[in-house]
Amino acid sequence: MREIVLDTETTGFEPAEGHRLVEIGAVELFNHVPTGRTYHQYINPERAMPAEAFAVHGLGDDFLKDKPRFAEVAQAFLDFISDARLVIHNAAFDMKFLNAELAWARLPPIPMERALDTLAVARRKFPGSPATLDALCRRFGIDNSAREKHGALLDSELLAEVYLELTGGRQPDFALSVVEQDAGRNQLDIVWRPAPRPVPLAPRLTPTEAEAHRAFVAGLGEGAIWLRFDG
Repeated sequence: MREIVLDTETTGFEPAEGHRLVEIGAVELFNHVPTGRTYHQYINPERAMPAEAFAVHGLGDDFLKDKPRFAEVAQAFLDFISDARLVIHNAAFDMKFLNAELAWARLPPIPMERALDTLAVARRKFPGSPATLDALCRRFGIDNSAREKHGALLDSELLAEVYLELTGGRQPDFALSVVEQDAGRNQLDIVWRPAPRPVPLAPRLTPTEAEAHRAFVAGLGEGAIWLRFDG
């Protein structure tokens, strides 16, 4: 199953009030495994950046003035997400901006049912607990130290890690699946393997049991295969 973990940055809260997208970041997953494919685009909002929004993401007028307008990159964005499910934190916010921009570009909207809202998932799973992206990173031990300001690609990468934890880890169905990629799309072949345990498990073999085993192996003679493994 192909999924796109997505985040946006904007000039404000409401497209109906003239606010626009300024950044889109997205990460591709296949069967809950990152493929290495990402999408990242800064966008000229064709308006001044409010100070409140600049304080959140640090994207100012001088930086954005030579970036493409949304209509110029819309098809590339749509091609990247294709028909995949979209994984978004507070999906209603990002979807209303994406669909407003698509409407202004005279393109069809993205159906809301394609979006999975990780904010709603987190609130159901941890009722009464903070469910911001930063709070969830802390809960799951995900390093977000690089997140000095909001950034769409960094936030989508962090959200991908949070999403995998919310759904039970990198392989919730225990299907050790291979990402089969089309070489023409320059994607990566990835075979999922479990990460090494950060701290080895303590040995369960007692000294008495270890000595009994060595005595048993010694009694088997010099040709015993166990001697190859007896440290």
